[in-house]
Amino acid sequence: MSTSSLAYEIGAPEEPIAKFPLNQWYVAGFAWELKDKPVGRTLLCKPVVLFRTADGQPAALEDRCCHRALPLSHGTLEEHGVRCGYHGLLFNGAGQCLEVPGQTKIPSKARVPAYHVRERDQIIWIWFGSASQPEPTCEPPAYEVHSSGDYLFEGDVYHYDAPYQLIHDNLLDLSHLGYVHLRTIGGNANIHMNAQMRVESTDTGVKVTRHLPDSLPPPTYSAAYPFQGNIDRWQEIEFLVTHLRIWTGAVDAGTDSLEDPQRGGFHMRGFHGVTPETETTSHYFWTMATNPKSHPEEIKAKVIEQTALTFDEDKVVIEAQYRNMLAFGARPMVDIHVDVGANRARKIIEQLRRPD
Repeated sequence: MSTSSLAYEIGAPEEPIAKFPLNQWYVAGFAWELKDKPVGRTLLCKPVVLFRTADGQPAALEDRCCHRALPLSHGTLEEHGVRCGYHGLLFNGAGQCLEVPGQTKIPSKARVPAYHVRERDQIIWIWFGSASQPEPTCEPPAYEVHSSGDYLFEGDVYHYDAPYQLIHDNLLDLSHLGYVHLRTIGGNANIHMNAQMRVESTDTGVKVTRHLPDSLPPPTYSAAYPFQGNIDRWQEIEFLVTHLRIWTGAVDAGTDSLEDPQRGGFHMRGFHGVTPETETTSHYFWTMATNPKSHPEEIKAKVIEQTALTFDEDKVVIEAQYRNMLAFGARPMVDIHVDVGANRARKIIEQLRRPD
């Protein structure tokens, strides 16, 4: 067993468990990525090609031509599907071969496996089921922030040379903001480490709520909103198995209740789709939405720029952390008070990896 695997298997039971939780909708991409070229991406160790069919619906196939194994993502898109870039076999969104150039008979075995895929609120979701539950049991999650019209948003896709649960850990513990993100969304490190924190959990999710009353606005907040002085700041982190939703923001100190779901002020609503590529690498699909009160496109651009800088900083830390974990092997790590949410999320993942 590799050092990286050992670090995640210590204390695990003897019966075989899945590498990742199955019977879940995972994020495969964003709607705007599927244009005039196929998109190749490895998800949960499975090479997948994503594209749109002629009627605009997303499709996902195994990224391997059944003829000579070239990735179909190296091919081209046509009206009726994706054409292999080696010998021109044409496959539709269900994986059926429609044409073999130069011959009229299409072999009965000329098809590639297809995945269940859906588009909802500009997010492309793919279903990875277990052997006993290959069909989806529900529709993919809604994310109305993208479609309500109340927010402006943009996003991007990052690749991490680190396991996906390290990204979960980072997003569930925002106490690090005061140390890692001084140029953007940070603020006073002492206030972050001593923030009022509430952690709630179920069998499938964790919610971490943090309040930072009467604090100085960090650079991103000051650049995007006309605060009058100190702010009452909130961080609400909702962990679900395949993605996280993080609502952060602030109001002028003493002007609104942080318990009011309709509170005003400056809002940043982040969507974070964390999908394993392999056991040691990950895809991170993120968007950030905000609610400018004036100059909407200018403010949105500032928020997106600052968000990207923030995630760049996180990526450096997480990848360096993982390299060190590999270098030092499966040595124990000490928990502190800010780790409660992340530890509960890991327990949920571990439970869902077990056989049905």
